[in-house]
Amino acid sequence: MKKALLCLIACVLCCASCVQPSSSPITEPMNAVYYWRTVFTLDSTEQAFLVSNNIRRIYCRYFDVVLDAEQGPMPNATISFASEMPDSIEIVPTVFIMNDCMQEAQLERTRKNSNEVGLARLIVERILQMNETHDILHVRELQIDCDYTARNRTLYYRFLDEVRREARQRGLALSVTIRLHQLSMPAPPADYGVLMLYNTGDPARYAERNPILDIRDVQPYLRYLRGYALPMGAAYPVFLWQRDIHGAFIEHVAEYDDILRTKQLVEAERSDLRQLILTYHLDTENIKRYTPTQYETIYHH
Repeated sequence: MKKALLCLIACVLCCASCVQPSSSPITEPMNAVYYWRTVFTLDSTEQAFLVSNNIRRIYCRYFDVVLDAEQGPMPNATISFASEMPDSIEIVPTVFIMNDCMQEAQLERTRKNSNEVGLARLIVERILQMNETHDILHVRELQIDCDYTARNRTLYYRFLDEVRREARQRGLALSVTIRLHQLSMPAPPADYGVLMLYNTGDPARYAERNPILDIRDVQPYLRYLRGYALPMGAAYPVFLWQRDIHGAFIEHVAEYDDILRTKQLVEAERSDLRQLILTYHLDTENIKRYTPTQYETIYHH
C-alpha cells in the first residue's frame, strides 16, 4: 500500500513538472513594445500608436527585485494601473532583477527554513496575484530581465530553472532578456530570449560613441548570433538618454539610420530576429521622435 502511494505521488509530481506552456511564444511575425513606467496609463497618442503599428504584445515591467541588506531580495517600484489593459493586446509581465540579488548567500537565505517559499515561486505568485487583482487576462508568458555576468551566470541559470518550472506548472512560458555581452556565454534555460540592441556602449565614452546604440559596439558580437542556442526576438531603442556629467547636460538619442543598419546586420545573421520585433519603450515623446513611416520600417518583418 505504501509503495503504491509513493508511486502515485511520484507520477503526480512528474506530470506537474511536465506541464507545457499553452502555446509557443513565437509562432508568427509579431510587433511588440516595452512599457517601462511605474504607472500604466495610455494617452490617445500611445493608443493610436498601438493600433497603427499592429502592436500585439506589451512587455510590461511589473516590478524590480532589489537587495535589502536585512531581508534579502525584495520587490521595488511596483507598477500601478491607472488604465485598463487593452483587451486586444497580450501582456507579458516583466520583472527586472538587480544583479546583486543573484548572490548565492542571498538565494540560500530563502531556503534555510524548509517552510519558506523560494524566490522564484514568490516572483511567479506575485505576478499572478497582480494579474488577478487588475483583471489582466490571457497572460501566456512572463519575462525575467537581469544584467548577469559570467561570474554569477551559474547561479542565475539555476534560478531561471526554478522560475521556468514554476511558470510551466501554471501553463506559462518563460522569456529572458539577452544583452550583447551575454551572447558569448551559453544560452540560459528559457523558452526564448529578447536581444537587447540598446544601451550597447559605455556611458563613460559618451564623447566618442553613442551609449544607446553604436554599430561599432554591436559588430564584435555578431559572430555569436548564428550559434546561439535560443530562439530570439530583437528590441531596438527609440528613447532619449539624458545625463548631467560634471555640470554639462549630455543628450543622446538612437539615430534612425543606426537602428536600420543594426537591424540589417543582426537579421542577416539570425533570421528569427525578424519574427518578434520590439521597441523600447512606449511613451508619447518616443513616438514623436520618429515618423510613422520610419516606425513602419523598424517593424518591417
